[in-house]
This record gives sequence, structure tokens and C-alpha cells, in this order.
Amino acid sequence: MTFDDLHQRLRDFAAARDWEPFHTPKNLVMALSGEVGELTSLFQWLTPEESAAWRSDPDLEANVVDEIADVTLYLLQLANSLGVDLIEAANAKIDRNEHRFPAPER
Repeated sequence: MTFDDLHQRLRDFAAARDWEPFHTPKNLVMALSGEVGELTSLFQWLTPEESAAWRSDPDLEANVVDEIADVTLYLLQLANSLGVDLIEAANAKIDRNEHRFPAPER
């Protein structure tokens, strides 16, 4: 499945529930921020070792995967709302970072 396929599925889901009027850039950014906060809270008080072993706790694993999905879905909706191609934007950002932070000579 591509981002386009996923986004179409998400559009269909929202349309079936008449949610489109609520999917403004402001609302989507706020929802995205909330979901990032929920993801953050799952790791907030873990030690570095515990956070690296997040999959060893089945409840934590399920919650992390769900929150990452929520973040992804809201980001995809926001990008579409703003007319931003996520793949293009991410590649352009990596290009800029390669110039800002050149790899050390080896």
C-alpha cells in the first residue's frame, strides 16, 4: 500500500462519517499534537534501556504501535489538507540536511 492508497482509505473513512468539515489545518495540527503527546507519554519515565526494549512489554508495544499509527494518519491528513506531498517534502528536507550536516570524511 502506498501513501496515496492509505490516504484514499482515510478519506473514505472520514467521508462515510461526515467528518470532513472538522478536518481543517488547525484541527488536524491540534489532533496531531495530542497524538504525539500520547506517544511521548508512553516513553516519558522509561530509562534508555527500557525504552529500547519497548517490544518486550506486550501492552506497551500495542500502545506504541497504535499511537504511531495515529500520528501517521493525522500527519497524512494534515499534509493533504495543506497540499504537501510528504515524500517530496521529506526528500527535500534530507537534501537540505545533507548540505547543512555533511558526513565526516573517513
